Amino acid sequence: MERKNSVRRGLASVMPLLAAFAATVVSACDTAEKVEFQEDETVAKEELAVSPESVARVLAEIPLTPSMMKEVHDAVAASSANGYDEEYTFGCMVSSPGSGVGDDRLAEAGLASCGSGSVAETKTQTGEDIGCLWTAVEGKLSSEGIATRSGGDFAEELTASGLQIYWPYSEDWDGTTVPVITFNPGGDSMSNVGFIREDLPDGSWIVKELVVDEDYAMSHPVWVINWNEDRDYLTPQIISRLNELKSQAGGQGVKAAAASSSDFKTLVLKDFKAHRAHDSWFAGASEYFVKCGSIEGFDAETDDELKLYSPSVSDMLIVIKRKQVGKYVRFNSVLVSEWTSQLEECALLVVEDDGGKQTSWKATGVVKIKSKSYGFEIELPFNRNDDIIWRGSLSRNFVEKYSGEAQRYGDVSIIMDLV
Repeated sequence: MERKNSVRRGLASVMPLLAAFAATVVSACDTAEKVEFQEDETVAKEELAVSPESVARVLAEIPLTPSMMKEVHDAVAASSANGYDEEYTFGCMVSSPGSGVGDDRLAEAGLASCGSGSVAETKTQTGEDIGCLWTAVEGKLSSEGIATRSGGDFAEELTASGLQIYWPYSEDWDGTTVPVITFNPGGDSMSNVGFIREDLPDGSWIVKELVVDEDYAMSHPVWVINWNEDRDYLTPQIISRLNELKSQAGGQGVKAAAASSSDFKTLVLKDFKAHRAHDSWFAGASEYFVKCGSIEGFDAETDDELKLYSPSVSDMLIVIKRKQVGKYVRFNSVLVSEWTSQLEECALLVVEDDGGKQTSWKATGVVKIKSKSYGFEIELPFNRNDDIIWRGSLSRNFVEKYSGEAQRYGDVSIIMDLV
């Protein structure tokens, strides 16, 4: 998701790297032939800004080995399994190579070992080092004495920058083809320059440039350097796994499990379909926040008892990859865990994330006590730049009538169940 604020635009400014230095890059994972080339002394060395383009150029000059490509592929597969986009942050690359977004949360909960996937298995089977790509990046930077415009350390700034490798259509990779590396140019651009290293017969190498668009990325592996926007949020997949752990421990989980009373029902978001992509393909998947406000487990006999209840908001991030646009994706995520017969209306807000200053929508819900209806106020947060896909109330009659059936909510369709 492209950042809208001026700070991000400043970071995205480009100061070009020299195309040639006297250096040798040897991977810590795979044996790479020594490459020597001549520095162009007619051009003064530029300091390097931490931006998507500068990082793409650095990666393009590294001889990518099978272990490096496998590391990235394993990481984006882990992120995808956790409900996020096909992404590998540079923060993960340094702290837990081969791990995906969300693995740290699961590791903290004891559900996984961060970075313990097939990359770690490669270490056991072949004796190769984990984290070989970062080793090569550090070697590249160190050998050339690269600094940032601010005089800081490029490696440290890169790991803290929020930049990542986004690999669209990664599941179609053949396991051997070296990816072209490009970056998010911002705006609504649908094509951009891509870089790929090519070794020459005399032992030297060049970085070729070519035009990359989404059609190319569908049939060739492409790494896009862009900003991570979703790592701080919970996806339905992460919520489900955390709840499983809490349930096993006798706890309530991130979202309370449905009560046992037959009077309580559960409103479930079963399937979700996006009818279009909202951003340039360089920015990655569409990220929807689904928020539902209600009074759960409401069981009051008097209007005074109504004051004892506080509205609650379920909030989840739903990531729809570009390959999934136009298709239903199964989530089975709880929107209201304890919908009693007294709850007449809840509030639903669906937005597509675009950042900006936080604001909120003050919605209302309705409960009924002894045939008399009472409204209650709910505040559902979102960001000013977000695209509001749909907002409004859901009545009990509506969700019961259309339970299990697809309904259109702006640019998305949702199948809900009240069970």
